[in-house]
Amino acid sequence: MTPQAGRGQTSGATRALLDMLALSLGGAVALGFARFAYALLLPVMRADLNWSFTLSGSMNAVNALGYLLGALSAGWLSGRVGLRRTFVAGMLLTAVSLLACALTSASGALLLWRLLAGLGGAWVFVSGGGLAALAARAHPEHSARLLGVFYGGAGIGIVLSALLLPPLLTGGWRGAWVALGATSLLCLALTLRALRRLPDRAPALPEGEGPTSLQPLGFTLAAYACFGVGYIAYMTFIVAFLRSLGAEALVTPFWTLLGVCVMINPFVWGPLMTRAAGARAMSLLMLLLCAGAALPLIAPYPAALLLSAVLFGLSFLAVVTFTTVITRRALPEYAWARGIAVFTSVFALGQVAGPLLTGLAADSAGGLRLGLALSAAVLLLGAGLALGQPAQAPTTTHDV
Repeated sequence: MTPQAGRGQTSGATRALLDMLALSLGGAVALGFARFAYALLLPVMRADLNWSFTLSGSMNAVNALGYLLGALSAGWLSGRVGLRRTFVAGMLLTAVSLLACALTSASGALLLWRLLAGLGGAWVFVSGGGLAALAARAHPEHSARLLGVFYGGAGIGIVLSALLLPPLLTGGWRGAWVALGATSLLCLALTLRALRRLPDRAPALPEGEGPTSLQPLGFTLAAYACFGVGYIAYMTFIVAFLRSLGAEALVTPFWTLLGVCVMINPFVWGPLMTRAAGARAMSLLMLLLCAGAALPLIAPYPAALLLSAVLFGLSFLAVVTFTTVITRRALPEYAWARGIAVFTSVFALGQVAGPLLTGLAADSAGGLRLGLALSAAVLLLGAGLALGQPAQAPTTTHDV
């Protein structure tokens, strides 16, 4: 290889990394703002609007229902208008929905806007995952890390919300929704240049071939459903649990630390995802999530609570990244978008159930402790299911 060729490859890998970083702002909006930031707003909204934990959980459950509808429609939409336009439409819908949450205190209207934010967020995540998977194929040796950077964008949203929202929430919750919506529009503007460089469509289904079976992904899909239930329960109610412990001063550092760990997870887990056979990487990650969810219940002390943030932050979006890694490994390229959409749908189904089950548990005599214990138990079940995935190792770097 000539020095010029080596420099060209390095430059191409750097450009791909920067494009993934720009694309990751979609995850910051779709999950960091539209989904996870709600945990920071929840205690203030619940106190101001006199919500039960069941209604509080329903706000995230209906967001997940919108996410499910978005996952089911994203493939059709991107097939008609392309991945890039679907991504932009999802970003706009999510931003407008976040802004609209500031305009009403009626539960019905808020449920509607949370649903539409979930719909737009799924369009962003499915189309963004497709764009990332197609772009990463040009750099097979770095593909797991590039995908991790895209999915780790939710960490950017978590960190930004941790820095933006607490000062605003002292004056009420409406200004926080405005800040989230306005920042979402800024994130969209920052992605546009990178979007123009990314491939817009996956290869067409070869003539004469029917849809590819997803049976090879069966155990991973079952484990991912458990992940959807377990992780969202933690992310919805952990801030309320910290406040119930009298640890209000820990909320901002906890949320910031969690977000930073999300951002760096690709550099921690990339090699494991590339080399581990079957879904062993997923199983390990879900065990760490189970430990992170259980720690606040076992040891409700500042050091253990911060360790919980580290374990959860490093692991939960790494599980999402892994689903794209194994989709690329197990399915032909023309089926990647379908595989990502099915994983996203399973994820959304779990997220619909998670906040509702945890909210009902939290309203019972067991309180938030019972809800978070349920989260840890479901994550443990998912870790066991992931071990059932066939354990063949990838044969070449191109498989991942």
